[in-house]
Amino acid sequence: MANQGWIYRDKISKNQAGLSLLAYYTGKYCHSSPEEWLDRILSAAILVNGRPACPDTVLEIGQQLTYQRPPWTEPDVPLFFEVLYEDAEVLVVAKPSGLPVLAGGGFLEHTLIHLVHQHYPDVTPYPIHRLGRGTSGIVLMAKSKPARAKLSQQMREGKITKIYRALVGQGDIPDNFTINQAIGKIAHPILGHVYGALTDGLSARSDGRVLKKHPDSTLLEVRIFTGRPHQIRIHLAFFGYPLIGDPLYGLGGLPRPDAVPGDCGYYLHANQILFNHPSTGERISICCPAPPESVISYQLSVH
Repeated sequence: MANQGWIYRDKISKNQAGLSLLAYYTGKYCHSSPEEWLDRILSAAILVNGRPACPDTVLEIGQQLTYQRPPWTEPDVPLFFEVLYEDAEVLVVAKPSGLPVLAGGGFLEHTLIHLVHQHYPDVTPYPIHRLGRGTSGIVLMAKSKPARAKLSQQMREGKITKIYRALVGQGDIPDNFTINQAIGKIAHPILGHVYGALTDGLSARSDGRVLKKHPDSTLLEVRIFTGRPHQIRIHLAFFGYPLIGDPLYGLGGLPRPDAVPGDCGYYLHANQILFNHPSTGERISICCPAPPESVISYQLSVH
């Protein structure tokens, strides 16, 4: 079944002024071809300040662009979540691998946030952090603006602890290790911009320890002290042990140039989160074992 469609809105900045309308869309949104953007402009699906415009229209600072995307059928994903903890201020849920947290990349209604909003129509739970589409496990949400502000502050100050399970290949991995490697945006020929290991990026730290070693794989526990996008995937790849099945990150923590949208297939699970309750200050710990059918659960059970 098709979704309801969506209106994408953009405002032209100083750096974007002077571009043609077609150049703006083909440069910023490379998931569609120049021919597709040209057809949308010519069919008046894209408006400049509420009016149709030509592809060669020169854009000015402050102009409002809208793109009316018609309804489309989204990719099939697991459409469920589990409530792990709930009160008047906080909601903690577990999502399956394959379900995006937020809209984007062809997903609008097949997202965790859409499912949660359907389940809680009288409030608007806001995710305090994100998980990659292929990552399963815990997502912390706020159910009020004050709770959102306090939990977001805890995230910025490093007071929220997040612990993961990760499956990598076999090798001479230290029993305990720390990875300090900055992460930043990198231009990508297919995906536009993605994150990777950069010397001039934002600082990031991950601590890990070996849980179990098998002939062809190693199960790790990883605690992150910062919340950079794809941090664990990038850090472990930079460390020399990319996640098994990761389609995007290889050795060195840089994105593969031939990677395409999809971003699943790796084994990463958000296993535990600790935070201070925004109203009471009580330290709360929530655990979520990997699903029984998952590869990570199997690796834990095998002797």
